[in-house]
Amino acid sequence: MPSWLSRVRATASAYVALCKPRIVELLLITAVPTLFLAYHGLPSLLVTLVVVVGGALAAGSANALNCYIDRDIDEVMRRTSARPLVRHTVTPRSALVFGLSLGIVSVALFAAATNPLAASLTLGAIAYYVVIYTMLLKRHTSQSTLWGGACGAAPVLIAWAAARDSLSWPALLLFGVIFFWQPPHFWALAIKYRDDYRSAGIPMLPVVATTRRVLTESVVYSWLMVTVSLAAWPWIGPVYGLAAAVLGGMFLQEVHRLHAHSRRDEGLVTIRLFHLSVLYLTVLFAFVAVGAFVH
Repeated sequence: MPSWLSRVRATASAYVALCKPRIVELLLITAVPTLFLAYHGLPSLLVTLVVVVGGALAAGSANALNCYIDRDIDEVMRRTSARPLVRHTVTPRSALVFGLSLGIVSVALFAAATNPLAASLTLGAIAYYVVIYTMLLKRHTSQSTLWGGACGAAPVLIAWAAARDSLSWPALLLFGVIFFWQPPHFWALAIKYRDDYRSAGIPMLPVVATTRRVLTESVVYSWLMVTVSLAAWPWIGPVYGLAAAVLGGMFLQEVHRLHAHSRRDEGLVTIRLFHLSVLYLTVLFAFVAVGAFVH
């Protein structure tokens, strides 16, 4: 392969990494099934393309700007030491311009192809993640994961607004599911990397509290998550409701198991809960789409 082509590929890979594609993928997993529910079946192809492309650009924008702001933290933490700004494969100025450009394009796309409500929610989600979560909450409070969860839950509102030009109970309930899902999901990972966060001076709950305290709060938010997921049953139908009950039971069983062992084991391994949470959200929203067809 020619050297110039290798450099192009390396640069493109670095910019993609700034967008944190795994997070983008998880956001789209919740947004697209919401479209099926909003349309009571097969959604508009145009709106689906806008939600997928515009949503990916918006999430990429927020993540790239997060990398720009957090580059000092990322340099300290082992988990983030391979990110492009730490390795100097992308300059801070380029990352800033890239992130802002993605955000402008995403908001413009929603405004031109859907409606002002979806565009406003997209702009609000980017601003909330960058300013409220990254610049304010993350470095100053142990509850940043909880309140930052509003950003991760925003795609369902954006998707619903893009389809309906309004918001209603099904969208708000699905927002609630993701909002309460976020703490047990991310704290399970943060427990593993608590030393990283401690060295970077980030007061994540697993840094400032015992594992038992973290898992106690995880139990509370898990019950709220499952309760809200079941509350959406009347709008999505019995197939979804049955799936929500089964998946919720599996999730609660795991988080209660960890909580029961946390009193005597501060070195408790919680990464299984992290992976289970990703599976839970993916399958639950798959049944949102299935339920929209069946119901």
